[in-house]
Amino acid sequence: MELIIIGLLGGLITGISPCILPVLPVIFLTGGAQSAKFDGEALPARRSRPYLVIAGLVLSFTAVTLGGSLLLGLLNLPQDIIRWVGIAVLILIGIALIVPRFAHILEKPFQRFGQREVTNRGSGFGVGLALGAVFVPCAGPVLAAIIVAGSTGRIGIGTIALTLSFAIGVAVPLLIFALAGRRVVERIRAFRTKERGLRIAAGIAMIALAVGLVFNVPQALQRLVPDYTAAFQDQLSQSDEIDRALDLGGLVNDENKNLDQCSNGADELESCGTAPSIRGIDQWLNTPDGAAIDLKDLRGEVVLIDFWAYSCINCQRSIPHVVAWDDAYRDAGLNIIGIHSPEYAFEKDAKNVAAGAKDFGITYPVALDNNLSTWTNYRNRYWPAHYLIDASGTVRHIAFGEGNYQTTEKLIRELLTDADPDVKLPPATETTDDTPEVGSTTRETFIGSSKDVNFAGPEAYRSGTRSFSFPEKQPADTFALDGEWEVQTQYATPESTTGRIRLDYHAAEVRMVVAGSGEVVLRGKGGEMRKIEIDGTPRSYSLVDEDSLGKGVLTIEVPAGIQIYSFTFG
Repeated sequence: MELIIIGLLGGLITGISPCILPVLPVIFLTGGAQSAKFDGEALPARRSRPYLVIAGLVLSFTAVTLGGSLLLGLLNLPQDIIRWVGIAVLILIGIALIVPRFAHILEKPFQRFGQREVTNRGSGFGVGLALGAVFVPCAGPVLAAIIVAGSTGRIGIGTIALTLSFAIGVAVPLLIFALAGRRVVERIRAFRTKERGLRIAAGIAMIALAVGLVFNVPQALQRLVPDYTAAFQDQLSQSDEIDRALDLGGLVNDENKNLDQCSNGADELESCGTAPSIRGIDQWLNTPDGAAIDLKDLRGEVVLIDFWAYSCINCQRSIPHVVAWDDAYRDAGLNIIGIHSPEYAFEKDAKNVAAGAKDFGITYPVALDNNLSTWTNYRNRYWPAHYLIDASGTVRHIAFGEGNYQTTEKLIRELLTDADPDVKLPPATETTDDTPEVGSTTRETFIGSSKDVNFAGPEAYRSGTRSFSFPEKQPADTFALDGEWEVQTQYATPESTTGRIRLDYHAAEVRMVVAGSGEVVLRGKGGEMRKIEIDGTPRSYSLVDEDSLGKGVLTIEVPAGIQIYSFTFG
């Protein structure tokens, strides 16, 4: 019952948030618009239509969110195929509403099954199914928990109850709009000349939503409209009771149930239960003969668990501090274990991780957590994340994200002294903290189609090979492509000839994750040129490294055979 209440609350908050705005016209108009008949006869929509439109949306959204990723993975299909099918269905139905004869063509294949009306005279359930497949509500604490459960396969009764209640919570405001649309239709029905106009409006709204989804217009709209529900979402995410309930979907177990007794970045030592085990590791680096490490074997010594990924810019700024602690305190009894939990597919390759660890000067043990088993066992959600464990095996401090390094080091020294009162500690390390202020730099920019953000070109950005061109006016904090490019889910590469990327940024440091073999030409302020030799597996290359934050524009000439994954900023 607690999960259901939380799901309903999270859904209701999401249902009135700005990210719902793009879908409202479609819900309003399709809730009661009449069928477009090819012979000119217009029939009223069924009275149950608003309910069935929303029911289809709830069912589709629940199924896609919980099982879509797992099913597509099993079938080896692209993760966005369901979304594209839903967009195509919306366009077809929209055209059918506008063009009566096209509706008749759509109905023909179904006539052999005794179903003669699949457009707007029908129940509307199919419209709801299509909307649910493309409907992407604002992320919040409840939806985040659902997505993690679905992507990791931890789907139980609690997760299903949470997802359904969340979807129903979202659906309540949408149903109000659908019923309002039905009421408007009833009032307008007396004016027979306006029926066709209403159908055309519904069709246009549906096609506009589909086209907007292709060009990520809803995301742009969300950035323009202030999120007036943010305070409610924060209250939901900051409740200890709700955090515990959300994790009942399968993330909480006997090993990690006490971790929430630690607060993020506390100034003093806390007690958060025995450290969860390290499990599901594919391979170990920097251990004798690749032997696994059991935390129980390290009792009597202090342990720092560091969750990281080698191409993550936040981790790249954090790792120098961790390496410095290893150098300073290893002989004093500190054991650092890096849990490499990949964000990209290429980060699962042991050779890539080993090369990344070598570049950062990491000599402490690194565990390849490719299936996020240990990540999940610690209920972790951040890159980087530090878990400090005392000599008895108890977690005493947790720090998420960058910063707070002085506090973490102070607590390391305390635990080392507690473990061995006679220990002689070296002076505290003095590694510079390069953590930028939140929002002070351009956000991390992914070039692959599955996670693309900040794209500024006039073309649709999706998987496939096509020609791109720079826009005449490029917004700040965006990238654009020029030339023939092949866009994959995780990277983009020029097709047969040299392509260009123009990057508008705000940062002191700009890095590029890139792979392949060739020479990248970098042009910046004043048109000056710098060449960067690329050779090998994906790794991070420095493009800009200034002393202070600033704005700039880079043009990068990329030859064929080079794969661009992302840009990170600091």
